Amino acid sequence: MSRNETIGVDLGGTKMLVGVLGDGSAVHHHNLASSHGRSQEEVVDLLERELRAALAARPEVAAIGLGVPCTIDRPQGICVNAVNLPLADLPLRELVTERLGLPTSMDNDGNVAALAEQRHGAARGATNVVLLTIGTGIGGGLIIDGRPYRGSSGAGAELGHVVIEQDGPPCQGSCPNRGCVEALASGTALAREGLEAAQRHPDSALGALHREGREIDGREIVAAAGAGDEVAVEVLALIGRRIGVALSSFANTFDPDVILLGGGVMAAGELILEPARSELRARALPPQNDVPVRAAALGERAGMIGAATLARDELEGVPAGGGSAR
Repeated sequence: MSRNETIGVDLGGTKMLVGVLGDGSAVHHHNLASSHGRSQEEVVDLLERELRAALAARPEVAAIGLGVPCTIDRPQGICVNAVNLPLADLPLRELVTERLGLPTSMDNDGNVAALAEQRHGAARGATNVVLLTIGTGIGGGLIIDGRPYRGSSGAGAELGHVVIEQDGPPCQGSCPNRGCVEALASGTALAREGLEAAQRHPDSALGALHREGREIDGREIVAAAGAGDEVAVEVLALIGRRIGVALSSFANTFDPDVILLGGGVMAAGELILEPARSELRARALPPQNDVPVRAAALGERAGMIGAATLARDELEGVPAGGGSAR
């Protein structure tokens, strides 16, 4: 074991992944726990239990990194507001430092996933990266000029809350907006579109699932599409096209080297990627409309690896990057 090891936490809307990162991207301990339906106090207690379990397994850990799906005041270490978790005005960094006795770093989960992909994954070596993580909600991460971009207060890069339909459906959780890409293209939106498609097409594979009383979620839709159900394929293509609308704006705004799509919904692979690329090519200005769009490489471990990488960077004094800290 090494004092270079750091703990990374990816605290998602439905699950919490905790792991210990060694040299490079080697993971020496990891555990997955459910965060769904818990109160703020219960989430914090769960986090402490999982961190203590990781420390028991790897007692030489030097620091902790947290990736949290919320707007963050980085200078103060405060979770300001989470859309899909009951976290608000929570001094989480201080709480973890006090309870565990280790230096603790914290950032938005999309930012740390982007950092992981740039250091160890599908964007390795890229200078400017846009990442969308598509799960219960949609997270965003930006690497600009080689470093994470966070905005003036640390709450930037909320790419899932870019509006793609002015009078679209209300967004999820505590977001006050309408027509956000999260409202229209997240895993939650995919399940909603799948159910509506099943009701419209009772003779389809999705329709059969609906008649059997089974829940139609992203996994069922991807499985049906993989088995050749055209209705399921079109549902995924619809989600892909909506994502592509957002990507065209990101390409025009940031002119990135690469755009990555990650998160659980990307089990659909090219069934979402190609419609997204097609929409980007049609809508973005040249030459930005030729930006590569790829699947993220690190899967569900990206946020955890990125959070642990952030903790190591801050231990070693690597510049945090990404704008001023007011």
